Amino acid sequence: MNIFSAEQFYQADAITIQKQELGPTDLMERAGVQVFNWLHSRMHGAQVPVRIFCGIGNNGGDGLVLARHLIQHGYNVHTYVVNCSDKRSKNFLINYDRVKQVTKKWPTLITSEDGFPEIHKDDVVVDAIFGIGLNRCMDGWVKAMVQHLNAAGAFILAIDMPSGLYANAPIEDPEAVVKANHTLSFQLPKLSFFMPSTGIFTNTWEAIDIGLDPEFVMTQPPIATLLHKQHILSWYQPREKYSYKGTFGHSMIVGGSLGKMGAVVLATRAALRAGSGLATAHVPKCGLGVLQTAVPEAMASCATEDSFLDAIPLEATHTYGIGMGMGMEDGSLAALDQFLETQEAPVLLDADALNLLASKKELYAKIPPQSVLTPHPGELKRLLGDWTDDFDKLQKAQAFAVEHQVVLLIKGAHTCICTPQGTLINSTGNPGMATAGSGDVLAGMITGLMAQGYPSWQAAAMGVYLHGSSGDIAVQQLGYQALLASDIIDNIGNAFIKLFEVEQPPQQQEEEAQ
Repeated sequence: MNIFSAEQFYQADAITIQKQELGPTDLMERAGVQVFNWLHSRMHGAQVPVRIFCGIGNNGGDGLVLARHLIQHGYNVHTYVVNCSDKRSKNFLINYDRVKQVTKKWPTLITSEDGFPEIHKDDVVVDAIFGIGLNRCMDGWVKAMVQHLNAAGAFILAIDMPSGLYANAPIEDPEAVVKANHTLSFQLPKLSFFMPSTGIFTNTWEAIDIGLDPEFVMTQPPIATLLHKQHILSWYQPREKYSYKGTFGHSMIVGGSLGKMGAVVLATRAALRAGSGLATAHVPKCGLGVLQTAVPEAMASCATEDSFLDAIPLEATHTYGIGMGMGMEDGSLAALDQFLETQEAPVLLDADALNLLASKKELYAKIPPQSVLTPHPGELKRLLGDWTDDFDKLQKAQAFAVEHQVVLLIKGAHTCICTPQGTLINSTGNPGMATAGSGDVLAGMITGLMAQGYPSWQAAAMGVYLHGSSGDIAVQQLGYQALLASDIIDNIGNAFIKLFEVEQPPQQQEEEAQ
């Protein structure tokens, strides 16, 4: 599913209206009807007060279309116009008049805090104040209006996006943004749904089809793409009957230091669970016994030093995942430098390998093209430098991926996979995965997928998606607090199986749950 900028959505609207020969309000009517259908299918005529707060632009017009259809179907509707300016869009005015034609209870104008209605926690609030057209932070009594809605404790449904958010830019004032329980985004999601500082303003979202021109939607280069199961299935490489372990590659996990052998254990196990036919862990001498005991399926080799790595063997047929628990010894930096000097195939660089790179930035030029970098937030900052906000961070990460021709991850609730061709945003995972060793598991999974012959960017995207899916399966059994990194490994197989399960339509799921 593509993610567009606000400017692209404006283009999509204009092209749709032109190509489909729509009247000035036809697209707005279509959008409002889709929101009505969604709400009607869940409320079934219930007389719960529905309080619709409309701005005076096109988002408010969408809200007025919804109000009219709810009124015509006998719902208990209360419509309010947040009269924040003397400028009104033409489509808003047309739909304002249409509402007045179907009810004697005309929309209530709100012009100050004195006009704020009482909202009960059992009401349904519809936020149609501002959409993608918002170009400044809300202030004054309009900001107070937003705070009034947020404080009511009612269910808030946002039309297209929560008022106060921008589609693809940071917010100035978090106190001036509606906190929606659910958002119905027109056609496609917005980038702000997935950034940590802005995604908190909608608990859940779904895209509803308003019939935007399909050619534009399919051919317009997106600012990002939301990663879904269909992507993974399209890349999945089935196993041939007469294959053997050598068919599926050899992962070389390089890392560990005194007291940090667990990271290599997790990564090696994950590489094998992800399908790598063979795996070797290259560790300091102190870790040799640990690895051969903890991961009997893997081979192990060791450096000459006892407590840290001072050499990385070069094997042309192996796929390398380097850095887990590696430490920051000068000898390890020299070993990494020497390895990168001669390595040509893509590698995965994680944890301390990235910290070592950041300490000697001239090594960036030695990173093999299409390598995968998997930093945590602190390591990412050492690579990129400071950023001003989540959107700036994404731009800098994407620029880094293009400049160095690598795949760079921004790990988090919606991990971003920045590739030289563009950005993918993950849709799986949960807060229970914020636990020690989770990143080591991810690095091992990606290494194992690269070893099987998946292109680096596909291996990174598949690894991130399956890693999150494994965590989602595990958390159903254990809960957020009890989830361990090894539980993620134990469910990698279940995540692969889940790829091939037939998903039920949402309505059927709801019926069976009842």
